[in-house]
Amino acid sequence: MYITLRDRPGTGDKTATARSTVDRAPVGRVVILLGFVSLLTDISSESVSAILPLYLTAVVGLSPVAYGIIDGLYQGVSALVRLGGGWLADTTDRPKWVAFLGYGVSAVARVFLLFATGAGAIAAVVTADRIGKGIRTAPRDAMISTSTATEHLGRAFGVHRMLDTIGAALGPLIAFALLWLVPDGYSLVLVVSLGFAVVGVALLGLLGPDVRLRPEKVGSTPPPFRWRDVGDQRLRPLLLVVGLLGVLTVGDGFIYLALLDHGGFAAAWFPLMYVGTNIAYLAFAVPIGRLSDRVGRARVLVIGHVSLAGAYVCAVVPTSMAVATIGTLLLLGTFYAATDGVIAAVASRLVPVQARSSGIAAAQTVVSVARMLASAGFGVLWLLVGPGAALLGVAGALLLAVAVAASHIRLLDRVASTP
Repeated sequence: MYITLRDRPGTGDKTATARSTVDRAPVGRVVILLGFVSLLTDISSESVSAILPLYLTAVVGLSPVAYGIIDGLYQGVSALVRLGGGWLADTTDRPKWVAFLGYGVSAVARVFLLFATGAGAIAAVVTADRIGKGIRTAPRDAMISTSTATEHLGRAFGVHRMLDTIGAALGPLIAFALLWLVPDGYSLVLVVSLGFAVVGVALLGLLGPDVRLRPEKVGSTPPPFRWRDVGDQRLRPLLLVVGLLGVLTVGDGFIYLALLDHGGFAAAWFPLMYVGTNIAYLAFAVPIGRLSDRVGRARVLVIGHVSLAGAYVCAVVPTSMAVATIGTLLLLGTFYAATDGVIAAVASRLVPVQARSSGIAAAQTVVSVARMLASAGFGVLWLLVGPGAALLGVAGALLLAVAVAASHIRLLDRVASTP
């Protein structure tokens, strides 16, 4: 595997290729730069997410039904285009520029959000923003994987997700601070959000190295992308495992609503539950990433779902509100630290290099679709039996699924440890 840097300042030849082996440092320059791009972009997106319900219903005047449709688009559209972004990065062997396209689409959507008023226009803008997210995710993760030695993959993804999560935690806080300083200043939040998005796109475009996924050697032609590589038999067990566990992963919002139903804190504090989870996530991302490099990434990925089952239980068992809230947020943060970046780290080593972006996208798509189905099904279960019984039932089923998935751990770790 090689990294190709094009248009590097000082080379004097825009077509010259500077070759270097994979960075053997645990966390290289590419990871840090992409981490800061994600930090800036998440400040932008999460600041909007924090005000979107109030902005659309109180300012724009949409009905709760219209908002529900738009929120569904916001949560689900990116999952439908991830494979397209991965395919484009693999066929062109230009993951940086495919990721740049995705970040750029989201930034442009921020501009139109300032002027959109009707439900149709806002739905179109939100859809465009999520399409941008779906396009950029797999190429970005493929760049991290390609520029990092196999033995350090867990740590590298942990560092990236830590920086990403700092942005996710800062976004809502910036939005709340702006609204505190300027009541009803929703447009101000949207303008600030746009500024962060533009800076993130510029950082990637101007400073991001042109990481190439395929080996390039003198006198040889890099292998082409083939769709059958995405169906590699090494990847299938991972897709089955994450799909099984994903259908038992309900949305965070349901867990926070169960905490609210538990009683003890005002509804006005509800949005800060997301901030608390993100803080726990960024605290654990790097340590758990390093742990996965030592004990096995698939092992950490599967066992991490035990923390999610613990969060389900903690949210509904009779105990003090402080213990329930802190325990739930810590367990959720641990779950995300053990799964989010680790999924990409495992998937990236289970397909040939020419299909790396698409392989990562396939795993992420399976997870996203499974979780969408889980949230829809859990909403019905909540109505039928109530939040307590529903979460305890899903927790039991999830622990059983972890036990089943554990049978694939050793095989996945052995195959995924191959450089």
